[in-house]
Amino acid sequence: MSDLGLDALTVRAKTGCEAVTVGGVPMGVTVLDFWQWACSDLANNAMRGVLAEYLVGQALGCVSGQTRTEWDAYDLLTPEGRRVEVKSAAYLQSWSQTRLSAIAFDIRPTTGWDATTNTTAAERRRQAEIYVFCLLHHCHKPTVDPLDTDQWTFYVLPTARLDAELGTQKRLSLNGLKRLDPRVGTFIDLPALVALE
Repeated sequence: MSDLGLDALTVRAKTGCEAVTVGGVPMGVTVLDFWQWACSDLANNAMRGVLAEYLVGQALGCVSGQTRTEWDAYDLLTPEGRRVEVKSAAYLQSWSQTRLSAIAFDIRPTTGWDATTNTTAAERRRQAEIYVFCLLHHCHKPTVDPLDTDQWTFYVLPTARLDAELGTQKRLSLNGLKRLDPRVGTFIDLPALVALE
């Protein structure tokens, strides 16, 4: 495949100033305009999950100078080489609600995909060594701000405990998570919580 130039792309971080062009001529809109259109709702499930990965990566010192790989086998690789899976949930959603959302996290084992080789693992398992469950615990819609790390609670568990206690279970409620006795803390606590696992 490499002879055809079809290896994985080398993705470089954008500045936001890159122009959208027509026939090589800038249209007057930039990547920043796209980001504002596509990524401003940080409370929706998809974007909140990406933000949670970024926050955890910032706390663990493993996102600077890198870009995110969509659909990779695990979410983050710490400077020490530990694979981390990040899961997020929130009581509040972007849409109109009649009640707070129930909290549950997806923990299903997967056949991990490697973006570099475009191969999928034969064995279905949990691909990371550590899970970080991120709960946006804030419950007041007018003041919810996913960028405020004080509105988040972080729960850390080794994958070995999930495997031993839950086997191939696919979903984990907040109460079920608490029964597993995870390490719990704030954004500031995250490096120490992960280091202990």
